[in-house]
Amino acid sequence: MKKMIALLLLISGSAVAQPTAARLDQLFKDENAKVINWRRYFHEFPELGNREFNTCKKVEETLKSFGIGTRIVAKTGVVGVLKGGKPGPVVALRADMDGLPVEERNNLAFASKAKGEYNGATVPVMHACGHDSHVAMLLGAAEILSKIKNDISGTVVFLFQPAEEGPPGTEEGGAPLMIKEGAMDDPKVDAVFGIHINSKYDLGKIYYKPGSTMASSDWFTIKVKGKQSHGAYPWNSIDPIVVSAEIIQALQTIVSRNIDITKSPVVVSVGKIQSGVRANIIPEEAIMEGTIRTLDDQVQKNVHEKIRLIAKNIAEANGTTAEVIIDTKTLVTYSDPELVARTLPSLQTAAGGAENVKLTNWVTGAEDFSFFGTKAPAFYFFLGARDPQFTSFETAPDHHTPGFMINDSKLDVGVKAFVHLVLDYAKTGKK
Repeated sequence: MKKMIALLLLISGSAVAQPTAARLDQLFKDENAKVINWRRYFHEFPELGNREFNTCKKVEETLKSFGIGTRIVAKTGVVGVLKGGKPGPVVALRADMDGLPVEERNNLAFASKAKGEYNGATVPVMHACGHDSHVAMLLGAAEILSKIKNDISGTVVFLFQPAEEGPPGTEEGGAPLMIKEGAMDDPKVDAVFGIHINSKYDLGKIYYKPGSTMASSDWFTIKVKGKQSHGAYPWNSIDPIVVSAEIIQALQTIVSRNIDITKSPVVVSVGKIQSGVRANIIPEEAIMEGTIRTLDDQVQKNVHEKIRLIAKNIAEANGTTAEVIIDTKTLVTYSDPELVARTLPSLQTAAGGAENVKLTNWVTGAEDFSFFGTKAPAFYFFLGARDPQFTSFETAPDHHTPGFMINDSKLDVGVKAFVHLVLDYAKTGKK
């Protein structure tokens, strides 16, 4: 009889360990309209990095309405903490919140008309990378998880991050500042998950890659010192523009001749060059700026060394000097293979089957989510949101452009992914 009672208690306990599939389905259905409305609200009223004051307030108030405790970090970031009804691991879910200095060119009823200050100028602001949808999906997951908190084993940390696109000027911001101010340590996070919408991928499908997922991002500046002269007498000069042109050409050989790109892609791009004030004056200085993208730490170091060597030697060959400054903006975004393998079934459930979860290639775009991965095993994946009016990957608008557009009808897939990741990780977690 005692064995029978113990068995019944065990069965009863496991039955309440997680909400039923039917209950979850109903919660997801009930939440969907809210998520879309939140996304459209944030899209209409975007704010630049470290200036997400109204976004921060809206997120904080909304989390509090769910009964989730909050604190403000990293200027305008919000950390929400939800303790489950049973002991277990700490799982963090992250959404970035900032917009971009881009003018929207879409005929949406909720298109942005917002303005902001960027580099001392008043500029249009747009959610041209989908961060509005990230905030909305995480709010939706937070509300659902708050309604089933007694069924959660462990604690959920909601990371609403500012300034993913980079803080202005010399300000601190983004994921590094959130980490510095304890977002991953109070409570200490065991695993962290992030999602990014993609305007080109198939609507409602999830894409992932174990290991190196997105590139590191370094910005470089090369200052070439020359000797100024009248443009009519170039032999009296050391022309920094000509030297810069040689350096730019030589930088292309890093990718084409120095790195085995079959093992790890590399991008070296010069995006800006500035020199001179008049057509008939050879200036004394030229400054070029660019970006480096790598997917391997050792390759990243090798590329840095090559850039410095190329600039130094070409400048010396022309009788002058070149100063190279390299500023690391983000690390390689790395999806822990063990964590990916353990939680992939959660994404398959969220997407409605394994056929809707696709293995993809690495991406040379960058993400400061990478810094969260230095504090706990991380998994970063993508949700397709290509609008049906665009019939292919190639025809859909790019991120960071005025025509950027997503279809928000399948944001529930992202909400489901966050919720199932929390519930399923708790079942297989080590704590």
